[in-house]
Amino acid sequence: MEVKVLDINGKDTGRKVQLSDAVFAIEPNNHAIYLDVKQYLANQRQGTHKAKERAEVTGSTRKIKKQKGTGTARAGSIKNPLFKGGGTIFGPRPRSYSFKLNKALKRLARKSAFSQKVKESELIVVEDFNFDTPSTKKFITILNALGLENKKSLFVLGDSNKNVYLSSRNLKGSKVVTSSELSTYSILNTNKLILTEGSLEGIEENLSK
Repeated sequence: MEVKVLDINGKDTGRKVQLSDAVFAIEPNNHAIYLDVKQYLANQRQGTHKAKERAEVTGSTRKIKKQKGTGTARAGSIKNPLFKGGGTIFGPRPRSYSFKLNKALKRLARKSAFSQKVKESELIVVEDFNFDTPSTKKFITILNALGLENKKSLFVLGDSNKNVYLSSRNLKGSKVVTSSELSTYSILNTNKLILTEGSLEGIEENLSK
């Protein structure tokens, strides 16, 4: 599959790059995408929720009334879960929500996400670029040139670039990552996916194993 390469001014450079059909042109597997996104979101959960149960609530353990003769149910402690201020029955406890997925399935999910972006014409390839110093203004100029000013965008670089990253950090709708930091969730959670030429080799190498 051939895709034209744009420059940072949004103009066609006249060059084209060959994208691997095994990565960018497969039939998307929706279930693999679902599982990988579910795992990503589950891993974001802290799992620090906690409610005090009967043994943990502060209060006296004195029997609050006699066992028989009151006409009401027997009660042994003010910490009884049925009373106001008592413990919580089967309350939440700290836990991890993470679960395991096979590497092959995660690779399939990412390839499916890339292929879906290509199908929906939401993938752009641009030539590599760099800034001498961090400049949000220059980065906004690139967004405007590519028609991304009002869209959520994800820029994928081949290698870590501090100046480009810092230039985009203050922009709510735009994010910069390297090819090794990509996840299925980040690919799908954007309106436009912008791949630099330098990132293509790393992406195809990682997903063709």
